[in-house]
Amino acid sequence: MRAVVQRVSEAAVTVANREVGAISKGVLVLLGVGKGDTEADANYLAEKIVKLRIFEDEADKMNLSLLDVGGQLLAVSQFTLYGDVRKGRRPGFDQAAPPDQAEALYEVFINCCRDLGVTVGTGQFQTHMMVSLVNDGPVTILLDSQKQF
Repeated sequence: MRAVVQRVSEAAVTVANREVGAISKGVLVLLGVGKGDTEADANYLAEKIVKLRIFEDEADKMNLSLLDVGGQLLAVSQFTLYGDVRKGRRPGFDQAAPPDQAEALYEVFINCCRDLGVTVGTGQFQTHMMVSLVNDGPVTILLDSQKQF
């Protein structure tokens, strides 16, 4: 499972000109599910992201987590995180999980974040979404549950 985590002052997802999810201060998480991923991967990333210390403390050091600052999380499914462009110019998505598996693990991730005490907004699975954000910092972190990077 892969995630792009962006610290934001605000973020929103729109589908067909209708806002379906929005947050204020917190993190936008673009989440990709791979073929071999399990609930353990979803739980690992949820806990890692919620407890990731990427918010400044009183000394301006990145030392506080989403929980520490009372931040929110906006989760957006993004299978293109498994796009492989090592050959040619058109991405291949062979390593992305099939939609039914991906959606189930996306929901596990969301529920785990909520269980950890975070307010979670979401995109809409398997639709064309418009994502807007104000990246705070900018701070962007790449995570992989298999620790490939």
